[in-house]
Amino acid sequence: MNLRFAGIALLLALQQLPTEIAPVRFNSGQDIVPYFEGWIRNPDGTFDLVFGYFNRNWVEEIAIPPGPNNRIEPNGPDAGQPTYFLPRRQRWIFRVKVPANFGKNEVICFLNDTGPTEKAYGSLLASEEINERVIMTNGGLDPGADDPNEPPSITIAPIQGAAAGAAVPLRVSVVDDGLPKPRPVREPPPAAGAFGAQSDRPVSATPRGLTVNWLQYSGPARVTFEQAGPISVTNGQAVTTARFSVPGTYRLRVTAGDGALAKTADVVVTVK
Repeated sequence: MNLRFAGIALLLALQQLPTEIAPVRFNSGQDIVPYFEGWIRNPDGTFDLVFGYFNRNWVEEIAIPPGPNNRIEPNGPDAGQPTYFLPRRQRWIFRVKVPANFGKNEVICFLNDTGPTEKAYGSLLASEEINERVIMTNGGLDPGADDPNEPPSITIAPIQGAAAGAAVPLRVSVVDDGLPKPRPVREPPPAAGAFGAQSDRPVSATPRGLTVNWLQYSGPARVTFEQAGPISVTNGQAVTTARFSVPGTYRLRVTAGDGALAKTADVVVTVK
């Protein structure tokens, strides 16, 4: 009888054990891992090796200047790589151009902030060839040459007189071919309490059609953008502001997307 009760108790205990380990989210203190995203053939016979990174932190943003802890070999240490790292996964961030006779050589990206040095190896492995269309679709399938849609074009207005702590206007002109047609905005759900008003998720507030996003590529300290996330393009224009916490040289990147394809442009801002 005692054995029977002991067996039942053991079964109940096993049923109460967790079936998975809850994910641990670290806001800070974690390292940054460089990623090799693939390589692109250029019309002149050279190749672009494309890299990104994964900041394991959910909140902390980290500045690592070019040098022993942020270097590219053999093209570096400073090969134009990012020096300011945003949280989580950032794809298709920078490129290293290599000559047509690069062959089986490698470009190595080194990052070290909190512990062991993390590395990414870029090479011309056939299985890792990509093209511009893959990047424009953020890793989606290449729609092929028959796709009539073209990515937006971007013009950034000159930025002058930027001062630390002041709101600096960022103005972008965007031109697009109108493809794909923006999806209609969904109607809001019925008022609470009305019949059929149940919903398992809120209606998305993400703008439809042409949008732009700003991110910080490099700089000595954090840049705060007035609007985080996508900004609607109205009459071909998108306007926001940025605040630079300390003087220095910053590089900002803007991405314009039409809902299917996206294009980026960079601007260097000298803050006094």
